Parts: sequence; C-alpha cells; structure tokens
Amino acid sequence: MREQVRFAVLGPVSAWRGTVEVDLGPPQQRAVLATLLLAEGAQVPVTRVVDALWGTAPPASAVGSVRTYVHRLRRALGEGAALIRSVGDAYVVRALPEDLDLAAFRELAARAEQARRDRDVAEAAVHLRDALALWRGPALSGVRGEFARAQRERLEALRLSALETRLAIELDLGGHTQAAPELAALVAGHPLDERFREMLMLALYRSGRQSAALETYAEARALLAEELGVDPGPGLQRLYERILHADPGLLPVPAGESPVVGSSATEPPTGQAPPLQAPTSMTPTARTPTAEAPATEPPPPAPQTAAAPQTPVAPPSQPAQPHQPAPSAPPVPAQLPPGLPGFVGRDGQLAHAATLIPVDDARSATVVIGGTAGVGKTAFAVHWARQIAPRFPDGQLYLSLRGFDPVGAPVTPAQALRTLLEALGVPPRELPQDQDALAARFRTVLTGRRVLILLDNARDAGQVRPLLPGAPGCLVIVTSRNRLGGLVAVDGAHLLHLDVLTAQEGYDLLVRRLGADRVAAEPEAVREIVELCARLPLALAVASARAAGRSAFPLSALTAELVDGHGSLDAFTDADQAADVRAVLSWSYHALSPAAARLFRLLGLHPGPDVSLPAAASLAGLTTPAARTLLTELVHVHLVDEPAPGRYTSHDLLRAYATELSAEEDAPGEVTAARRRMLDHYLHSAHAAAQLMGLTRDRITPTEPSEGVRGESYTVSKRAMAWFDAERAVLVAVLREASAHGFDVHAWQLAYCVEHYFGRQGLWHELGVILRTALESAYRLGDPTALAHIHRGLAQAESYAKRISDARMHIERAIELFGKVGNVLPLTECQRRLSVVLEVQGDLEGALDHHRQALELLGPDGDSRLRSWILNGLGWYHSLLGRHHEVLVFCAAAQAPARANDDDYTLGHVLNNTGHAHHHLGAYDEAVAAFGEALVRFHRVGGVPWAEAHTLASLAASQLGLGHPERAHALLTQAVRILDRFGHPNAGPMRTKPAALPPEGLRAARAG
Repeated sequence: MREQVRFAVLGPVSAWRGTVEVDLGPPQQRAVLATLLLAEGAQVPVTRVVDALWGTAPPASAVGSVRTYVHRLRRALGEGAALIRSVGDAYVVRALPEDLDLAAFRELAARAEQARRDRDVAEAAVHLRDALALWRGPALSGVRGEFARAQRERLEALRLSALETRLAIELDLGGHTQAAPELAALVAGHPLDERFREMLMLALYRSGRQSAALETYAEARALLAEELGVDPGPGLQRLYERILHADPGLLPVPAGESPVVGSSATEPPTGQAPPLQAPTSMTPTARTPTAEAPATEPPPPAPQTAAAPQTPVAPPSQPAQPHQPAPSAPPVPAQLPPGLPGFVGRDGQLAHAATLIPVDDARSATVVIGGTAGVGKTAFAVHWARQIAPRFPDGQLYLSLRGFDPVGAPVTPAQALRTLLEALGVPPRELPQDQDALAARFRTVLTGRRVLILLDNARDAGQVRPLLPGAPGCLVIVTSRNRLGGLVAVDGAHLLHLDVLTAQEGYDLLVRRLGADRVAAEPEAVREIVELCARLPLALAVASARAAGRSAFPLSALTAELVDGHGSLDAFTDADQAADVRAVLSWSYHALSPAAARLFRLLGLHPGPDVSLPAAASLAGLTTPAARTLLTELVHVHLVDEPAPGRYTSHDLLRAYATELSAEEDAPGEVTAARRRMLDHYLHSAHAAAQLMGLTRDRITPTEPSEGVRGESYTVSKRAMAWFDAERAVLVAVLREASAHGFDVHAWQLAYCVEHYFGRQGLWHELGVILRTALESAYRLGDPTALAHIHRGLAQAESYAKRISDARMHIERAIELFGKVGNVLPLTECQRRLSVVLEVQGDLEGALDHHRQALELLGPDGDSRLRSWILNGLGWYHSLLGRHHEVLVFCAAAQAPARANDDDYTLGHVLNNTGHAHHHLGAYDEAVAAFGEALVRFHRVGGVPWAEAHTLASLAASQLGLGHPERAHALLTQAVRILDRFGHPNAGPMRTKPAALPPEGLRAARAG
C-alpha cells in the first residue's frame, strides 16, 4: 500500500511522506509544485507554469527547465510520484482533500459556514479554529516572484476572512475580553482596515473600557485624515456615536440566550438579514500575518473530513439588540473633495470631457483620466466633477482606491463596494459578503438614480470593473496612472489623457499661486521656471510654494536654484510625501516588474528627446519583442509615453528620476555597458543608412557592436532617409553623449556617418555642432584619419555658414592630414571642397583650378560618382564665369555615369546646373525640362529640401521668362514653405521673391 503523501502551501511549501518531510529541492522547483498544488486538482499547462516562474521574460530553456523540475519532484516523492500526472501538455496533482492543507482549510471553512447557517455558532467557531491552525506562517514562504506574491495575497485574504468570522462569533458568544488583545494586534498590523478596528471598539466597550474604545476611534480618525485625507466610514462613525451615548444595544447577549444570526451590534435591527451569499473569489485586504499563524512548522494535520463545497467563510453578524426607532432617510451623499484653488487651464480637455457625459437616461458612462504621476489627474477630475455635480441630483460619491499608495494596500473591490453602499444608505447588516453579490446590490441600488462616482487612484481594471453601474444615468470618473485599457476595450470606457501643461498654462498657474504683480515683474524667470519644472503641475506647485515662502527673494533666485539642480529632483522635495515629486514618482516605479524597472532606469541614460523600440532594446540588451513588452508596461503606468508608433518619450523630471535610480541601483559596469550598446546602435544604424543611400564615398570601418545591439536594417534608401529624419534630433544628442562620456571613437565615426545627411538637408547649424563636438574627441584620440575626416566636414559646414576663414583653415588642415596618411579618395574630395571656399571668397578661377586638380588626382579609373561631381563642379564654375555653352558640355559628361548608376541624387544636381545654363542662354523650355527632372530625381531619394527649394526658385525664374508669372509665384511660395519647415536660414531671402514679381504680370495672368 502506498504511503500517504501530504502537501502544504499554508506556510513554507512542503511535502511529507508519512511523518518524514520530503526534500523538494531549490526554490524554483518548489515553485513548480506550488503552482500545481494551487490549481487544486485542475490541469495546469506548461506555459502557465513558465509564466508563474519567470513572468514576461522567460529564458529560452524555460519549458525544458519545467519538465526537469517535474522529473526531479517525481523522483523526490518516490512512491507518491504518480500524484503528478502528465495530461497532454499540462500537469495535474491528484491530491485528496485530506492530502492538501489548503483543501482541508476550505472544507473546514465550509463546515463553519454551514454550522453558522444552522445557528450553531459555537460549532462554527471550533471549525474555524481548526482551519486557522493549519497555517504555519505566510503562505508559499520561500517562493519568489510576482505569481507567488499575488497568490500569497489571495490566500492571506482567505485567512483574514476566516479570522474575522471567528472573532465576530466569539464576540457573539461573549468572548470580548479574550478577543480584545488579538483584535488590538490585528489593528496594529492593519491600521487602515476599519473592520478590525470596529470589532476592537466593540470588544473594549463590552469589557468596560469605554474610554479605550473612544480613543481607538480617535486614533482611526487621525490616521485616516493624515494618510488618506478622508473621514472614518459610516459604520465606524455610527459605532462611535453609540459608544459615546452608552447605547445599551451594544451590550452582549445575556447568558443563556442564543445570539440571533444576522443581527448587528452596530445597526438597529429592521428584521433578519438575508442569507449570506457564498463567495466565489476572495481578494486581499491586508498582507501582514498575525498571531493566529504560529511560527512553528510541524507536519500539517490531516483532518478526516468528508467532501464539502469549497466555500470561503463569511463573517457572522453581531448580536441582536432591543428594538429602536427606524432611522430617518440618509442624506444625499455629496462627498466630492474641495476644488484645488490653483487649478488653471485644461480648457480643451474639459470641453472634450463635457461631450462624454450622458445627456439623458439612455446610458451610463465611464471616463478614465490617465496621465503620469504629478500631472494633476485628481485635481482635474475633482474640478470637472464639481462643475457637473448639479446634473447628478441623487448624489456624488468619492472614493480613493489607493492603487498607488506609499503606505496602505489597494482597496479591494469588496471593500469599495461596502463603502459605496453604506454611503448610499444601505445598512451594513444588510450587505452580503460575496463580492459578486455586493456588486449586484450596488447596481440594484443605483437603478433609477443619477449618481456621479469619482474613483481616484485606481490600480487596474479589475479593481474598477465591479464598481461600475449597470443602469443608465450615472457617470463614473476614474483616475489612474495605468491606462486601464481593459475598461476601454471591454467596458466601453472613454480615455481622457492628460499631458503636462502648456507653457501658457504653467505661466497662469504661477500667476494664480504667486500673484500677477510678482510674476509680471520677472517674466523671463517665470518662463524658465515653467520649463525647468517640465510643465508638470506637481513640480510647479512645489516650486511656487518655495517661492511663496520666500517672498522677499526675487524669482530669479529660484530659477538659479533650479538650474543648479537640473538633472536632479532635489529642488522638488517636500516633507509631505504627497507633494514630494521624487516620492510621488516612486509609487509608480515600485509597481513595476523588475525587468521593466531596469529598463526604466536605463532609459535615463538615453539623451532623448525620444527613443525608438530598437534603440531601447539595444540599450537594455534585450530582444525587440521583450523590449516592446516592457515598454508597454512603462506606457501602461505613464512612466513613458508613446506619442508616435514605436517612439517613446518622457518629460525631463521623469528622466532625472530614472538617472538617479540608475546611479543608486545599477553597477557602474552595467551603466557603461548599456551606454556602449546604445552608442553602438546609433553608429551602426547610421552607417548602414549612409551606405545604402550612397552618402559616403570613402569608407570607414565602425567599431564592432556589443552583444545585444539591435541595429536598424533597411532595404531601400527611402527607409534609410526616413530613419535619419526620425532620429535627427536624437543623433545630435547622442553624439554629444558619446563625447562627454569618453566614447571618442563612437563620436567621430557617428559624425562621419551623419555628416552627409545633415549637409544634404541644408542643416548647417546642427552639422557644425556635431562636427565641433566630434573634433574634440578626434583630438583626444590623436588619430590623423579621424581628424582629417572631421576637418573636411567642418570646412563644408563653415562655408555654408559664411565663416570663410574658418572653412579655409579646416580644409587646408584636412588636405595636409589626408596627404600624410596617403588616402587619395578623400584627398580628391578635399580639393573639391577647397573650390567651394574659394568660390565664396570670389576666386572663381582658383575654384576652377582646384576642380581640375581633383579630376587629375582621381584618374581615369577613379570613383565614377565622384567623377560626376567633379565634372558637375567644373560646369558650375564655368557658369559663374559666364561660359554657359561650356557648362552644357561638362554637365553632359557628368550625366553619363550618373544615369548609368541610376544615381538620382547626383543627377538632380547635374540637371540643376544644366537648367541654369539653358536659362542663361534663353532656352527657357529646355531649362524648365531640366529643372522639372531634377525635382523628380530629388523626390526619388526621399527629398533634399534645400536643393528642392532652390530648384523651385530657378524653375520659377524660367517660368517667368516664358511669361507665366502666376506659375512662378506658386513655385516660389512652395519653396518658401519647404525652407520654413526646416528652419533654413535662406527662408527669409526666399520669402521676398514672390513679392518682387511684377504685379502687372500677375494681373495679366489672372485676367487672361
């Protein structure tokens, strides 16, 4: 006969064969057994076990590891190995109720409930004591992970429910003196749980300690006001009033009389309560074990019990009391908090919110107000709710769900439902214990009423869903740092996202807080304060409070303080955690999974302004799918935003917080490795894009990428151009980051890879910033090739910026360095660049001569693309010298290799020169054709804004020559729009050209 094997999860996960404890192996192996035992006989797919052990980031070997753990468990259980059975791709543990302490607990709890229904409360108490004796400490002790934590909270809720019921029965039976110390310990462990505090007050009062009972209430009122900003619940308030007036109905039932099941010591009876509903699920209300769970760990008892429904215990009601007059109808609840005096702006969001209110009784509505920590969700919700409160004459309810709370646990749906129902006038003794039954009662009570319900600080959709009305006419406003996408997708909720304030709203907030005169006296300081606070309402409130407390100081002093601390949150600290920016942000951070928390910290290393999915994956050394999952988690709690698909950003204070956390929690080696991966990502992505687009004629070999880098890949040049366009601001910031942290090779090579893109776009200022930063890195390296490349690029940038002497210095230095290293191709390019400098200096013959030298250096077998550019340059300088027939010869020679290579970019420039020559020769039709094809070529490479704009201006001149001023005007207007879009310095001069067109020509064109 097989020796009995018994399992335990109500404490350390354990197993016994007879009286001998089985060695279940390491924590992960015990976690596998715990996952199977918690299913209580149901099949558990392997994938669910993997999720329980590793969450969202399982290793590639996860399934194999699970199978290995199961094999080892079977071997450890010996003859009991058959208890773990394989059913397809799932496992199941076939344990009898007496073989598992959790099943035995449920059965004893069910027996207690049945005894209570039979009015045998003494027998119910015996069963509950036996059930609670099965606990040997916190459930699942020693098992780590999010799954174990959630299950531990669920089981703790079952224990507390049984404990509450047992203590209530003992109060019914007159055991108040014995119950008081245990209730005091429970209140100490769960200070915000009003259930235990109400029972303690009753036990103290019945023990003749009226002053201690009243002191317990006073302590609760102070604690709730300090921690949550609310008053005690209606039940606790009524009990306080009855104790204060020595209500005889609170006294215990005299000896010899049986307590009446369903009566209440805290409410006058109006008849026997309805039968209690059997709960189908329990949610946690507290986490701290109490004295009811002994510290010793003997083998769990195996009670000989018959099968019974698995019904958690519901607490009994209090003893009966003499008849009292029925209370008057409860007042209409008006619980909305006061509006924030400093509330400003949000006009657009308020207007949108107004469209979401039910206009009649046809439906109810739920509006989820989301946004990052400190963005003013509660202030907005309260302001809006108070505006529309008159439209809900049957009441306005407010409840903080404590979803992100530094002290208390989140309010369970059952707790919330009890609070809301009592506020609507339902006596506590009439409330069922089961959450589903409470939700049904709530929906029933709201039927036919127009009630506004404000649920503040929700954690997730599961916490809110049971609180939604069923009948039409009500409005539920929910605030949350989470997106609560489930409410939107499943329950039809409307999402209203709050971003940081606009600059004007931030200015108005400081006017409201500090006064118009003080703000008007220092407008520049005020504008800087708004930006240094990232336009985050909480940060602005903290800064303005600091300024208000130092009214003799100028606001520029506060600005200087914020500037000194920029990149840190030290300037936004406060003794009140609710007003401390760092503390408020931490509540969202501590709700993250470990993997998401790591990614959030590492994102603080990224210089911004935004980050793509592949860049974030490279930064953290993750696969792209894994990074997407973690970024979704961060978006869900509004620690990052996704303003465009696949691009993520956060405001400056969040980035400062992430940087602080990384410095505190991440090892220096990990930070350096993450920064290197980030730089590798941008360097190799930029190099691949530049190669595909043909932006580099002389090759460099980038430094090898680190393991885990997810570089971008492109198949067509338009994709590469789109990447450059999207990353333009990021590339400038990343290059600065590389140089600042000593990644000098990355800095100069990245500058080389992006130089031609910025030049092609006409972004000369950004190009100069990039190259000057890279020059510092190149000098630190002492690498002549690096220095030569960067000097050559700076020559072009300085030429277009009209700093000609600097440009000549750089190009001559580049020629010298390339000559020393013997690199002919870039030396040839430098001769061409020197021509540009000489052109600006007015030495056109000198420019022409250096182009001839470049052609000679290139030789007959040199790079065909560079040949086209040199020939095109020779044509250009002949054009400037008025030799337009020669221009056509050189441009024809330049077109041949460009057309053979299908080189649209080069061909666009050659055709542009060709058009200029035709125009000056009076061949306007040929000029229009050349300019038109040039524009087509520029479009095919994804756009070359500055070249397109100047080609349009040239085409306008040829159209004017053909007598089409209306077409010329339209072309010039289009050119101005292009230059304006990129903030190009030539936009101003170009803007004067449409106005300079002959008005008589335009009038004639319009009349004709």
